[in-house]
Amino acid sequence: MATSSPDQLPRRLFLVSTPRTASNLLVRVLNIQNQPEVVTNEKSGYFFFEPYTVATAKGYFSKPVSQWEPDQKAEYQTLLQQAFDNLEAHGDRAQNEQGKRILWTKEHAFWFANPAAEFDGTSDTAQDRPFSLTMPGYSADATFSKHNNTLFSDKYLSTWKFSFLIRHPALAWPSMYRALQGLSEIGMMGEQQAGAMKAAQLANMTYKWTRSLYEWCSEHQAPGANKPLILDAHDIILDPGVVLKFCEETGLDKSVLQFEWESQPTGEFWHENRGYVKDAANLMTATLRGSKGVMKDKAPLEIDIAKEAEKWKAEFGRETGEKLEVVVRKTMDDYEFLRERRMKMTD
Repeated sequence: MATSSPDQLPRRLFLVSTPRTASNLLVRVLNIQNQPEVVTNEKSGYFFFEPYTVATAKGYFSKPVSQWEPDQKAEYQTLLQQAFDNLEAHGDRAQNEQGKRILWTKEHAFWFANPAAEFDGTSDTAQDRPFSLTMPGYSADATFSKHNNTLFSDKYLSTWKFSFLIRHPALAWPSMYRALQGLSEIGMMGEQQAGAMKAAQLANMTYKWTRSLYEWCSEHQAPGANKPLILDAHDIILDPGVVLKFCEETGLDKSVLQFEWESQPTGEFWHENRGYVKDAANLMTATLRGSKGVMKDKAPLEIDIAKEAEKWKAEFGRETGEKLEVVVRKTMDDYEFLRERRMKMTD
């Protein structure tokens, strides 16, 4: 694989999201697949979807990396490297294909986080960095500064313009639990897979990965063209002007934006996937596929966590509802930190 040298790279746009933050809606509004200068894949990102889902289905994330078997580490390492190579191959296209100048990806924050950080925290020791990607042009003198809890070196991260998508935890986390519960209830996953998914969802019900990378960007990326951007799903739904401003900041074409579309209540979201992975993708995108445009009722003006918690207890049972309330409240500090720094029309 030919790899672009750091000083010859196209514009590289990396959207960091978490499940149920309306990231697929944002991609639909931005019309990424029809952006004239953009190179991406069929999923508009999610290059690291397979390593995450394979490791999740096999229960790897339910225990510290130090407890993984050698073959489990080797499998995950191989899948990560394949994902990275695929992403960089698209980067080569963005550099060499006529009329293209932007590489785009969207990834959930935990999917490219160093999994050792989930249980043990991180440092620059080999034990805390158990997975080492071969990154031509970026591997020499690789460093991992404070707040870099990713699999990528500081040098590699610096090649990207990062944007971050957030949504109020009282909307995102129950929605995540509801979707995963649906997979189990209609038989898309066996009992073992369902248990593994529930364990892994806790790693995603947090903004700590988003916040740490945002802080890294704020400390290491130069102001101006590479400054990190934060979008709140609430603003995307209620204020189209925020999306227009996002295009101005990133170089995306505003003329192809779409706020209405034909519904696709049936059919597959990612055609190449099979089994429960495909079913999970389709279930998670069911609302978007069935819609005909941005649904403003998905962004309530007021959110009372205590009142919402009573609804969760009624829907999921008291024990689960109480656990969701704890997770939501625990996440609020990071959410408010990020929300205060989000892109606004008054900026």
